[in-house]
Amino acid sequence: MNDMKLDIPALVKQFEEEGYLLLRNALSQAKVDELNAAIDRIIAEEPESLAYNVYNSVERDPAILSLIDHPSLLPLIVNLMGYNIQLHISHLTIRRPNPNDVKTATNSFINWHQDGPHPNFPKIGGLTAQYYVKICYILSDMSEPDRGNTKIIPGSHRMPGFRPVQTDVDVPLEGEVAICGKPGDVFIFPQNLWHAGSHNRSPYTRRQLFIGYSPLWMRPIDYHKASPSLLEGADPIRRQLLGDISDNCFKYYVPEESMLPLKKLWLGQAAGQSAYAH
Repeated sequence: MNDMKLDIPALVKQFEEEGYLLLRNALSQAKVDELNAAIDRIIAEEPESLAYNVYNSVERDPAILSLIDHPSLLPLIVNLMGYNIQLHISHLTIRRPNPNDVKTATNSFINWHQDGPHPNFPKIGGLTAQYYVKICYILSDMSEPDRGNTKIIPGSHRMPGFRPVQTDVDVPLEGEVAICGKPGDVFIFPQNLWHAGSHNRSPYTRRQLFIGYSPLWMRPIDYHKASPSLLEGADPIRRQLLGDISDNCFKYYVPEESMLPLKKLWLGQAAGQSAYAH
């Protein structure tokens, strides 16, 4: 991991206004190489495909699990969301070159959408609240568009009633931004930002790993309960992130302060946030 000197209050303000952050060199080259070696092992266990979507990827390799408490990014996440949070999803996505748009068993692209359940999260005043936030670790060279990049509409999380005039990712939208980055860069966005996953028609394989966080009272996507292997050797912060705070279900709704070691990372009003950021 790289030790990043982040101006958390400024980043919180930028995130609230624009709906995303793009941070360079969050991972060292050694960590990128370690993660790509882990991904190679994971792919070798999967059926051959042009596209892979591997959920609960923290269970597949310790290198991926190590990202959930990234020493520089976790304090930022706490100050974007509040300290009563957990791991929500660990989604590995791989898109091999597919210039002819061959149909794949799992998604090779995703049209414009907001993340969330079905039926959708409720809207108040035409807006969906922030329920979870994802860090996307870029693990392949995505420094140019048309490499399966994620596209976003900056600020769309703050636009009441916003919906793209059309949802086809191949048709350019006014104001869209393709996220471009080098291996080791990350971008961070909430589920209520409009975004899409574009086709990969380049000669490069796209590798992105999404690590998402949600409040402890929300059911995670990865699992019903973290496995013993994930919890083995976990320190208090990782144990909270893995949702293991109490045998009393009510405590996930109203936890005791001692159950939330992440509170020590929270800057409070210094970052312009309440204990629940949104």
